[in-house]
Amino acid sequence: MSRMNGFTLTRAKTFALAMVAALALASCETVQTTQPGAVGVERQQSMLLSAGQVEKSSVQAYQQEMKKAAGKNLLNRDAAQVARVKSIAQKLIPATAAFRADAPKWAWEVNVITSGEVNAWCMPGGKMAVYTGLIEKLKVTDDELAAVMGHEIAHALREHGRERMSQAYAQQLGLTVVGAALGLGQGGMQLAQIATDVTFNLPNSREHEIEADRVGVELAARAGYDPRAAVTLWQKMGQVGGSAPPQFLSTHPAPQNRASDLTNYAARVMPLYEAARKH
Repeated sequence: MSRMNGFTLTRAKTFALAMVAALALASCETVQTTQPGAVGVERQQSMLLSAGQVEKSSVQAYQQEMKKAAGKNLLNRDAAQVARVKSIAQKLIPATAAFRADAPKWAWEVNVITSGEVNAWCMPGGKMAVYTGLIEKLKVTDDELAAVMGHEIAHALREHGRERMSQAYAQQLGLTVVGAALGLGQGGMQLAQIATDVTFNLPNSREHEIEADRVGVELAARAGYDPRAAVTLWQKMGQVGGSAPPQFLSTHPAPQNRASDLTNYAARVMPLYEAARKH
């Protein structure tokens, strides 16, 4: 009898997974999130979640993070640092039009969080934060700060968060359906929590990071910041923490490959930088 029960449970699980896979495939949308730009990023992406769903959940997650930081008196404590970060953002944001016509009109928010962590991030829809540890520990120049901010903005432009949330949602949906099929109860699927996990806990893929590197140097160049600073910025990043580099470097390409790629793409967008400096 136990063998029959095990067989039945296995068959139910397999059937449930097949149904979830079929549902996910039917619901996926293939999209071209950005124009290729001078750097030629053209990969199409499969999305299970709509842009509206992701943006709404990201706003909720962002507000929660800002409220948490404010409650600990860690939000925008240094007026000079905040002014510097927002000034750079104000130059980078118009440059996003080269990749997406709608992006300059997003409801952008840029804040500075007091933390020793060397980090920065940009959620879908332009919800951004820069940590003081990145500014102070790396002693970044404006060009280098523009490089890392451009990199994070590139993730938002390419909708990497939506892509990763779609993958996480599909996995969670599968677990929920399997749990229901096996009588184990249903787990909740909170998109705001998925947005938080994607931003803080789950590293980007190497493919996403390479795309963000390339789009980021073009954003910096178009905004009048030297794109070659991306090379020195990421070299500094790799030196932080010794054997424990910043979290968002965990899936990046090997340092020598990355330096070579950044050098090549910075050279490609140098005419854009030179043109921006003349205006």
